[in-house]
Amino acid sequence: MKGVLFAPAEYWSLTAEQKKDICSGCGPKGLLSWIIPDTIYGLRISHVCDIHDWMYAVGETIEDKESADRSFLNNMLRLIEVQNSWAWLAWLRRKRAGTYYNAVKLFGGPAFWAGKNKPEEMGVVVA
Repeated sequence: MKGVLFAPAEYWSLTAEQKKDICSGCGPKGLLSWIIPDTIYGLRISHVCDIHDWMYAVGETIEDKESADRSFLNNMLRLIEVQNSWAWLAWLRRKRAGTYYNAVKLFGGPAFWAGKNKPEEMGVVVA
């Protein structure tokens, strides 16, 4: 996957244990992990989702979130491109990739910001 997918260099040096701690494939960790498939019409995209998870975990700014989301879409499109599939299947996969991208772009904020900017780290006194 390294030759096909884009990820910051730090991602490729993670151990399997580090990836397991940070990454969950597509969708949330835990009981709801089944709700978002790791495939798009038979094409496994869990590596793409793992890269996106990692970029969310290390990101600190809204620009970092936007970069992670764009990389997510571009990586899905790269995978679709390298697959030798029928044109109609590639078209369907690109449409679904757009749906996944729009979902993280519009609704990924809470996942990106989780655990960041805690009041006590910003000098705010919480009573």
